[in-house]
Amino acid sequence: MGNNALLRWIFKLILKHKIISIGTKYNPASNTENQYVNMFNFTKTMLMEITPANITTESIFYNLLQDIGEENIPKNHQFYELKPAENEIEEYALVSNIITDDDRYLYVELSISSSIINEFSKIIVGTKGEIIEHSTTEIVARMLSKNDGIKIATKIIRLGLSNDITVKTSVGMTAAAAVERLINLNKEIGPLSGIGFTKLGGEYALIFKSKFKEGIGKFEDHQNYLFIDMINSTHFTNKYGKNKLVEIMNNIRDFIVNDCDGTIEGYREGGDDLIAKFPSKSTAIKAGLDSAWFTLNNNGKIRAGVGQTRREAGEKAQISDEITGGSPLSLVNFELANGTYGYYIPSEFTRTILNFMLNKKGKMIGIFLFVFIISYMATILGYWEIGLVSVLLIVIYGLFSK
Repeated sequence: MGNNALLRWIFKLILKHKIISIGTKYNPASNTENQYVNMFNFTKTMLMEITPANITTESIFYNLLQDIGEENIPKNHQFYELKPAENEIEEYALVSNIITDDDRYLYVELSISSSIINEFSKIIVGTKGEIIEHSTTEIVARMLSKNDGIKIATKIIRLGLSNDITVKTSVGMTAAAAVERLINLNKEIGPLSGIGFTKLGGEYALIFKSKFKEGIGKFEDHQNYLFIDMINSTHFTNKYGKNKLVEIMNNIRDFIVNDCDGTIEGYREGGDDLIAKFPSKSTAIKAGLDSAWFTLNNNGKIRAGVGQTRREAGEKAQISDEITGGSPLSLVNFELANGTYGYYIPSEFTRTILNFMLNKKGKMIGIFLFVFIISYMATILGYWEIGLVSVLLIVIYGLFSK
């Protein structure tokens, strides 16, 4: 699915924002991925561009500062673009990052054999990393996220340079990808301490040619928050009862804690909103999507926002109030590069119309052409009533035809 140009154009006219995809083109490779891809396509979840990202080398670096924290990147760094990112958002790449495990692999290589590598291992383990392989010159470790991998790499490079040892590092989705990235880094940069990583499809590096002081930032400084608010909760309670609202919100709370490694920071039983903290942005987005799908299945709607602070998450959620298609939309909004994007989950009524349009595409095109030609000719001749009658006849035909 994912790339129906006509439907995306129609919804762009209705919602006043570009629709990048309806459903997803992502090809699942596991049971978990298959479940999420099926949900994206069954619910016709749309990726909406609220504020477009301008993807350049400068914006990639700005995004890195936002994710890592400016205080964690030494002033004497050099930032290299080894392979530029495309100036567009690939929905299937975003889906892949959301539904797969967010952990990343860190590969460390020393210029000489040294016992200092044992100190590197302690640093990695002390920041919740897991050592996969270890020798006197190499480490392969699984990290909680790409951002943690880059932060830790900076920390151990500082320690290596203070002992006059060149330390090369790279971060990848797999151990093999991390090793390959370091090979590319060696070819492009040479024998210098640095970190190779990817951002939005491009390949980049932070290089350090001289010693530097340790950053003052902490790993927990840059967290990811999800704000969830039930839309029109008073109307929902009047229609379905207070217990139904409590049931939905409690289920969301339990799912966040038990299945998403989230920490609830603001929720009162019986309330219609909550805020939670997550170890990564992708986990927060996934929790928001699951919550929106679940709530819609129980006749409700939520607005949700993901941000690095509680306030930012709340502000992202409030963007939903500015985007309407005749009624409030169930949206999960977040920042991507230097733009703002949202996942819009259509209601069951909208999905029914979408399914009809997808399954009856040939008939819909014929109907559109017929109505357009009749209405156009009737307007020219001064008989606009004929156009109105043709529309009514087509509606009756659409309701009773199989």
